[in-house]
Amino acid sequence: MEHLFFLTSIWLALALISAVLAYYLKVSIALVEICVGMVMGAIATAGGWFEALGTGNETLRFLASSGAVLLTFLAGAELEHETLKKKVTEVSIVGFIGFLAPFVGCSLVARFLLGWDVQASLLAGIALSTTSMAVVYAVMLETGFNSTEFGKGILGACFINDIGTVVALSLIFAPFSYKTFVFLGITILVLFLLPVTSRFITHHYSGKTAAIRTKWMLFVLFALSALALWSGSEAVLPAYLAGIVLAEFARVNHTWLRRLRTLTVGFLTPLYFLRAGTLVSLPALLGGFLLFFGLFLGKVASKIFGLYPVIARFRRDGKERWYYSLMMSTGLTFGTIAALYGLTHRIVTQAQYSLLVGAVIASAVIPTLIANAAFLPVHLLPAQPSSARTASHEAGAHVTSVPGMRTHPVKHKGNGKGLDEEG
Repeated sequence: MEHLFFLTSIWLALALISAVLAYYLKVSIALVEICVGMVMGAIATAGGWFEALGTGNETLRFLASSGAVLLTFLAGAELEHETLKKKVTEVSIVGFIGFLAPFVGCSLVARFLLGWDVQASLLAGIALSTTSMAVVYAVMLETGFNSTEFGKGILGACFINDIGTVVALSLIFAPFSYKTFVFLGITILVLFLLPVTSRFITHHYSGKTAAIRTKWMLFVLFALSALALWSGSEAVLPAYLAGIVLAEFARVNHTWLRRLRTLTVGFLTPLYFLRAGTLVSLPALLGGFLLFFGLFLGKVASKIFGLYPVIARFRRDGKERWYYSLMMSTGLTFGTIAALYGLTHRIVTQAQYSLLVGAVIASAVIPTLIANAAFLPVHLLPAQPSSARTASHEAGAHVTSVPGMRTHPVKHKGNGKGLDEEG
């Protein structure tokens, strides 16, 4: 047990270093965590103690996966139904093109430029077609766009994009079985009952220090995640749907959601992003740099050239178009999942897997850095007094630290209860 505590303390130390670096570098903490993980993984590999780092430790993998599930749920909970209804055309079109363009483009790059076989090429197209909900939501949360219609539109498009990825992976490589129908049936029933049961629990148990609502929600999310994995789907998919279903409920009863966000951002997601970085083999990437660069360029170029003309139909401002396109070009969660699926089912080799994961993680870092540095649409953010320089995540406010942007806490609606109560 002491080994596990020691191992966790090392990863949390890396998370702390990442947070400090993000503060001084003025970039998203999620991206810094990925980069720190890559560097630490390279150092551990060079020193011959990569196994001691614990990247493959089952407990650490569980905690990291839990971070992805909860972060995805929180992203879904930010999508107000009224906003989605107003933006259903935009979200649907942008999300679909965001999947289709890189799926086709990257499959062709892998097949005809890199010489991969058909199965590996299709897997590459799927892995590189994704948009990272985890990265996008983390950036939306830090910058404050999660509270704007612009940010909600991006999050909605990300969801449609990733639905396309999951469906493509299922149809091409993992045909539907009876487990799929069991998963769909139970998930639909749970999602239908979730708002009613959540309101019942709130009515009878809110304001108690036992945090009953939080425990209820964690139970639902983990149960649906287990069911999804059993069926051959992905754990984050039902979590996102649960967040969307409870979005209006969360908007009215925000304190418990704020607690869940503190747990997620403060403890779980750093493990997820750091671990994702350690999975990248820098020697393999450097040895096959041209192949890696071809995959990365294929993903980003096909995303941007496919999306920019479409987004221009909905956003007139140039910065908004570029920021939207670049954020949709990110990838991480579903991309690494698809690549790992290909490796475990021998669709791709270890070398191809490393190139795919490297391209996926590079797409999580580089487009986001460019978007925040050069195309941040500051005019869409709510103005705040210049004296508002800091805010605490634990208090429910998130402050951006992107250069050239007005610092502004994004305040969450609560019910006025103190932090010693479960809202």
